[in-house]
Amino acid sequence: MKVDATLVTGSADDFVDAAVAAERSGYDAVWLAETQHDPTVGLTLASTRTERITLGTAITVAFARTPMTAAITANDLHAVSGGRYVLGLGTQIKPHVTKRFSMPWSRPAARMREYIQAVRAIWATWNDGVPLRFAGEFYTHTLMTPFFSPPPNPYGAPPIHLAGVGPLMTEVAGEVADGFLAHAFTTERYLHEVTLPALRRGFETAGRDGSGFEFSGTALIATGSTEEEFAASVRDVRRQVAFYGSTPAYAAVLELHGWGELAAELNRLSKHAAQDPSRWDAMGELIDDEVLHAIAVVAEPDEVGPALARRFGGVAQRIPFYAPTGAELDRWEPARRYLQDTTGDQ
Repeated sequence: MKVDATLVTGSADDFVDAAVAAERSGYDAVWLAETQHDPTVGLTLASTRTERITLGTAITVAFARTPMTAAITANDLHAVSGGRYVLGLGTQIKPHVTKRFSMPWSRPAARMREYIQAVRAIWATWNDGVPLRFAGEFYTHTLMTPFFSPPPNPYGAPPIHLAGVGPLMTEVAGEVADGFLAHAFTTERYLHEVTLPALRRGFETAGRDGSGFEFSGTALIATGSTEEEFAASVRDVRRQVAFYGSTPAYAAVLELHGWGELAAELNRLSKHAAQDPSRWDAMGELIDDEVLHAIAVVAEPDEVGPALARRFGGVAQRIPFYAPTGAELDRWEPARRYLQDTTGDQ
């Protein structure tokens, strides 16, 4: 099993240092999220100081940019990194797309399917000389002159991994993507009853058998080497669970377990948190141990690896370590060794 590290917040320099440290430690990939910075800047810098490790976005906000701009950036990064780039795409949620990025929103699953198809059509024009004649419901790309067309990428087109929570977006991943980035806000039950069946439906629609498809199984992790570290990590994860649980698009995860009232209450409280950030801490206190343990891996450092193997064994080809506070490589070292040493044949 491949083991990756994810950085959610911090500067581009922080990410580069983390990428270098991850490569030295033996990680297979590092992923950078689009939160406070454009992840492609950090990945570009990291590509100049690393040699082996895979570099990916988890995620690039697709609907904040057009398929053409996404295709150009991904093509350049794949070339600069020596063929080590993975374009990880996600939708973000409607308020961020429309109010933060001021971009259109409609039928996100159908739009994303077409988005990925458009990106691939653009790459085919550059790499294979196929005329650009993509005309869809949401995107149209029919002009590409030699002056604006880069030469064929010596490493080909980068793989596309799609993030999703709901069944429709997950089906799209199975249909048109090369991999799936499972959201950290999930449970084993949701994984087996909703996510995996949706992926299989996507494979069937496209006539694929799923071979070569990479499933990245992500979980929030609460751990620590001391009582103080452990308590602080649990507190951070409760707050992160509350943050994700307040999002209506993710409510289905809680509703599957009969926690719909919690989802509604978290959403109500989140509307006031923008004016009073301290409310996020109060929301975290609503996440009891049952909810916490269903969503997150809560374990001593030596038990994190076995817990992740039990949750994702036989399902995931990659496990990106994720924590609200960023890439905690030293804290995750026992888990990395366990997963790479004991699950390599899965």
